[in-house]
Amino acid sequence: MLILAKTKRTKTPLQKNHLHIFLLLSLIALHISCAAKKNIVANEIIIEALPPKLIFLNYTISQDANGDKHIQFVNKIITDGKLKNNTEAYFKTGAVGDLKCSQLDKDSLEIKTVIIENPLSKIMEYVNDSLIFESKKIELKSAPLSLRLALHDKTKYITISHIIDSLQNSRPLITTKLD
Repeated sequence: MLILAKTKRTKTPLQKNHLHIFLLLSLIALHISCAAKKNIVANEIIIEALPPKLIFLNYTISQDANGDKHIQFVNKIITDGKLKNNTEAYFKTGAVGDLKCSQLDKDSLEIKTVIIENPLSKIMEYVNDSLIFESKKIELKSAPLSLRLALHDKTKYITISHIIDSLQNSRPLITTKLD
């Protein structure tokens, strides 16, 4: 009868080193993954979005005998809100006599610009004696000018300029400082 004796296998020093290296690498990987999560949470900054703002500007615009336009500031109202639709009610390019309204940052760099049709030139429709609709262009000497704009958060000044030629060159009329 053959008796098999159970022999105890001993691990070689090389196998012991592999086990120790594996355990050490596992421990380092675990430590790094936990440490990385801690840093991400610690460095996370929550930025609260500022609510969108609207600005309502009211002016009086007039034209003197020489044809020069002048604007007087009446008041401004800044409030939380946004325009109902994203389509701009203002034109992209203007004609001679139109106004250019620009939002400027603290360094007087242009942020956004809109064109406003000449507020002193109105087209009136009426029914003539023959009961036919007609239109007539009327040039006013003065008129109110009311603007409603989506206010950019970096805007510090709003300037209104008069377009003086077909190349869109303009002459500043008034600058309103926002506090």
